[in-house]
Amino acid sequence: MPRFSVIVPAYKVQAYLHECLESVLEQSCPDLELIAVDDCSPDACGAIIDEFAARDARVRPLHLPENVGLGRARNAGLQCATGDYLIFLDSDDTLTPDALRSIADRLKETSEPDVLVYDYARTYWSGEIVRNQLAGQLTEEGPAPFRLADRPGLLKVLMVVWNKAYRREFAEREGLTFPPGLYEDTPWTYPALMSAATIATLDRVCVHYRQRRRGSILGTTCRGHFDIFDQYDRVFAYLDARPELAHWRPVLFHRMVDHIATVFTRRGRLPRGSRAEFLRRARAHYARYRTPGAPVRPRVRLRHTMIRLGSHRTYRLLSLASRLRRRARRLAARVGHRTREAALQVHYRVQRRLPLRADRAVFASHGGLGYGCNPGALESAFRTLAPQIRTTWIAHAEHHHTVPPATRRVRPGSAAYWTALARSAYLVDNTGFDRRLVKRRGQVVIQTQHGTPLKRMGLDLQDRPAAARGTDFAALLRTADTWDYCLSANRHSTLVWERVFPCAYTTLEYGQPRNDVFQRATSADVARVRESLGIPETSVAVLYAPTYRDYRRGPLHTLDPERVLRRLGPRFVLLTRAHPSHGGPLTPGSGGRLIDVSDHPSVESLCLAADVLVTDYSSLMFDYANLDRPIVVYADDWEAYEAARGTYFDVRSCPPGAVARSEDELVDVFASGLWRGARSARLRAAFRERFCPHDDGRAAERVVRRIVLGERAGLPAVVPLAERRPVPSAAASRPAAALTTSPSGPAGATQVPPLPSVPAPGAGVAAPVAPDSL
Repeated sequence: MPRFSVIVPAYKVQAYLHECLESVLEQSCPDLELIAVDDCSPDACGAIIDEFAARDARVRPLHLPENVGLGRARNAGLQCATGDYLIFLDSDDTLTPDALRSIADRLKETSEPDVLVYDYARTYWSGEIVRNQLAGQLTEEGPAPFRLADRPGLLKVLMVVWNKAYRREFAEREGLTFPPGLYEDTPWTYPALMSAATIATLDRVCVHYRQRRRGSILGTTCRGHFDIFDQYDRVFAYLDARPELAHWRPVLFHRMVDHIATVFTRRGRLPRGSRAEFLRRARAHYARYRTPGAPVRPRVRLRHTMIRLGSHRTYRLLSLASRLRRRARRLAARVGHRTREAALQVHYRVQRRLPLRADRAVFASHGGLGYGCNPGALESAFRTLAPQIRTTWIAHAEHHHTVPPATRRVRPGSAAYWTALARSAYLVDNTGFDRRLVKRRGQVVIQTQHGTPLKRMGLDLQDRPAAARGTDFAALLRTADTWDYCLSANRHSTLVWERVFPCAYTTLEYGQPRNDVFQRATSADVARVRESLGIPETSVAVLYAPTYRDYRRGPLHTLDPERVLRRLGPRFVLLTRAHPSHGGPLTPGSGGRLIDVSDHPSVESLCLAADVLVTDYSSLMFDYANLDRPIVVYADDWEAYEAARGTYFDVRSCPPGAVARSEDELVDVFASGLWRGARSARLRAAFRERFCPHDDGRAAERVVRRIVLGERAGLPAVVPLAERRPVPSAAASRPAAALTTSPSGPAGATQVPPLPSVPAPGAGVAAPVAPDSL
């Protein structure tokens, strides 16, 4: 008896069937049977199914003599199923890698529930992947398993059959089958959830739900959409036969009305001339199943009114009134926005005529994100070394909690924001203020930058259209013309900045202020950060932080973190951090040994917690090198990246550590111990000597003393690399036996040598700073 019976009906999907079936058979959990049902498809689906059956004994082909539709094809597969759990998959969709393994683990954790609900993501023909917006309903927090009454919000998740696993004995006991016609999932999913004695959730994307360019069968114009009324008749009949489920009638009534209204309002579904008939039947269903105690929320009142009255003309009038009301609100909002912007610019001009405040400084990072990066380190140094200067931080309201209490907070675009830009003597940023900024005589603009450049920047992007994306280079230089000072971490950065931003500023090659924390943190700080992230004391923490790709859309998926983690073995914990430009996490879920830290406010804290960094072309490698901890470069798409963005040197030729060009090589680097071997240490030493000459923990102090206090001579001397004592990693003092790993990959079990010991650093820790964006 297999663990899973995966049922895949197929009809006219020959272009997608290969990918669908392969996604099942390539699962890391092989304990399955794949029941592929050829619903008398006129294309090559039947032959494709037979080809898969010939090469894999787990495939059970089933050819139906006539086309019976999706529901009855699934029923045919049900009759052959022998697995503990039933999983349904549409033949144009796919299972994500390791989905069945995750499902099996969650089923075991939750004592074999009747139903397990997992997440999905929509995949578009353009390559865009969008996760279910109601993923929060699938949280694994709280007791599990549970009944639907404990988590009724699950009914808000898309009511389809393919985002759930069903215990086969439960489905047979409840007599669950699929009816004919469209919307066949409705009479299965509602009864299954309402009658299940035990339910659990899995907060992980297990299915990629393909959004075809020409839509699905539910988007076609036909009278089959009238089947929705029969399907809800079946659901309510199921409730009528089970009085103990009667309390679900109000909820189900609302779901029915919303569903019917959606079918009616979606253009192109109902044939011409059938809309009035559809509304008449909808009105009859409304009257038949309306339940006392089912109040209508204001947000959906129009839809309910349409269904209750059953009048197309009334609906059109109400809909027209609603559209006019929305347009009026949008017009009023636009007029109000323009009026407010004009008033703010008048306010700004007035403020520029008032005296400059020599005791004020304003700071910002990444266009309004939280407190951090180089501006954050400088703001802290301002308060320490020049306490007479009052500081202000520009950030959106959701980031205000990250700003120290002693620092004033203002929102971008507010009147206080423009006042700060007009009256403050010091303006400090790492990307650039609003381009409407007019620099006044006496103001000092400090451009801190946000990392050492590996990828091409500024004017060097003029022949890189994929990276430039319509950049106004003239406006870019006008902004750079306002800089008085530009900070640099090393000679390489100095040469790049002065060439790509050829303006009249003064370069201060003093180091990166945000890296001061690495020389001042203590082992207690490291332990505290690791504990807050949930990293076990004896684990090796790997921080995977890739940069973004100009030639790709959507999140980066060149590495499968779960597969890598499984091959590395139980001693490793993987912290995954997406670049802010990715727009989402690198992993669909977070927990156990895989922790998504994309939303963590301080990348420096993550570096302190990590025992090793795995990155590609991110400037984070230059910062992390200051910790003198292992770095692995994962350069699997170097040629494409170089062609699209361009770089200043080949990081594979002079890397800060071992280099992997594929996922298997990456696993082998860890399995063989190369990631922390003598050669990696030599490469890292040469890399630090070239790119970390000034990051000795006093970069921010040198900047403040030079610019604010006017000290040119007597600035703190740079501590030589050999005399620096960055805080050691948590794994540095652990014996080799504690870090032995036995990956499941070809490298086998390997004894990893211990890290060289590092003397304890001095006391003190700088404030956390924001993520790098290079």
